[in-house]
Amino acid sequence: MTLLILSGILVLVVAGCACVVWAARGGPRWTRGVARATLAAGDAARAVQRADRKGRNGNDTTAAGGGDGA
Repeated sequence: MTLLILSGILVLVVAGCACVVWAARGGPRWTRGVARATLAAGDAARAVQRADRKGRNGNDTTAAGGGDGA
């Protein structure tokens, strides 16, 4: 059952990426909508990952020594 769910998620991700490429090349209107949704989901996932990383350290990476060394 878990394999079926993960396979479904993988198919959705690959289809979303294909729509992003197709929309960039001037595909139909519905591909632009799917591409917009795919990019928004990616941005949301990145934001959650950043928030999780910041919450775990108690600060961001620049304060933990990832800055310019000044």
